[in-house]
Amino acid sequence: MELPAAFIDRTRPLLGDEWDDFRKALQETPPPTSIRLNDKTPLRIGTAVPWCPDGAYLDERPLFTLDPLFHAGCYYVQEASSMFVRQALQQCVPPGSLVLDLCAAPGGKSTLISQYLGDKGFLVANEIIRQRAHILAENLQKWGNGNFAVTNDTPQNIGKLTALFDAILVDAPCSGEGMFRKDPGAIAEWSEANVRMCAARQRDILTDIWAALKPDGVLIYSTCTYNREENEDNVQWICTHLGASYQPLSIDTRWQLSGKDAGYHFYPHKTRGEGFFLAVMRKHGGAARTFRLRDKNAGKQQPAGLQQLRKWLDERQDWKLEFGKNRAYAIPEKHAETVRIVQECLNAITAGTELAEWKAGKWTPCPAAALSKYLNRQNFTTFAADTETALAFLRTETLNLPELPLGYVLITYKNVPLGWVKNVGNRCNNLYPNEWRIRKK
Repeated sequence: MELPAAFIDRTRPLLGDEWDDFRKALQETPPPTSIRLNDKTPLRIGTAVPWCPDGAYLDERPLFTLDPLFHAGCYYVQEASSMFVRQALQQCVPPGSLVLDLCAAPGGKSTLISQYLGDKGFLVANEIIRQRAHILAENLQKWGNGNFAVTNDTPQNIGKLTALFDAILVDAPCSGEGMFRKDPGAIAEWSEANVRMCAARQRDILTDIWAALKPDGVLIYSTCTYNREENEDNVQWICTHLGASYQPLSIDTRWQLSGKDAGYHFYPHKTRGEGFFLAVMRKHGGAARTFRLRDKNAGKQQPAGLQQLRKWLDERQDWKLEFGKNRAYAIPEKHAETVRIVQECLNAITAGTELAEWKAGKWTPCPAAALSKYLNRQNFTTFAADTETALAFLRTETLNLPELPLGYVLITYKNVPLGWVKNVGNRCNNLYPNEWRIRKK
């Protein structure tokens, strides 16, 4: 790996006598493989990631594509250093908070936040690129919590939601120095000009979104880069120009993190992970929240049997059922107003749990309903698939299950739901989304 000379000149002074170890780690150490486990699965594998109770290192990288549990949302393949977001949440953000993940795709940190918030809080996960926003929605639906909305909007527009969020995560687009070991293409794209451009863009994003954070709210700022311009300098800029105070975290010295006065660095020669930076700041002052909303669904006729869909879910949550875009959605009752604000003011792709689609005068179960942690499985016929059958289902191939009753059947693997088929007798119509299917044989 040939590092750019300008990168060496800029980074060596930051590391001092650790430079040789750092460079050796980039050039000789293979990247570790780590996953974060969903609490809906009994899986317990690998060596624990010290700063994240759900994280685990694997001894080798398996072929995740051919593991049905991966597609069922039982775990997320996530770089270990970025799981440090869990510490920022645990120490600074109460579980009942409303959190915005601004630059959220593909969904690693969003699924982490969703799991941390659980039944108490709510997540708005945003991605400005529409195609990536749909990937984000897929990953959150597979995670199965239903305590989220996915939006495809700009920081400027979200910033108009004055004082809405208790906490905002900005995992900022950056120059990607921390990905050099995993992605050689990041080296080819690196330049000093790009560092300066990224730092300026990060400040623009932060300025645009700042008003949406409540007074005394928490900003979690992170990058996957090493330089001061995009990290410590921007933290100081936030405190000085936007009005915030830096919040140190309680850190275990065994984690081998660097820095503390303006953020925390992960370096690959000291921790089992890639380059990552994170800082937490608390907002001072700001306007109070004011919203005037109209109910878009007021007076609209709803399809027959909408309320009967409540039987599809268990009673751990109080649900509000809403209908829009030919789909029924289950929204946690205590977050219904938040969802209304999001749907009224932003370009919302989905919210809560997509239960069913209204087609030809009937309800067809949605894939997200099968993957929901709240699915009342007692109301459905289930079929326990072996590995071969599960992979055939995930490839959207036709299944034959003549021994089962006609109608909708929940396909499971190792007692974990994968999705739906409709048994019509001589065959089963596969209802797994075509855009989610696996192509590898």
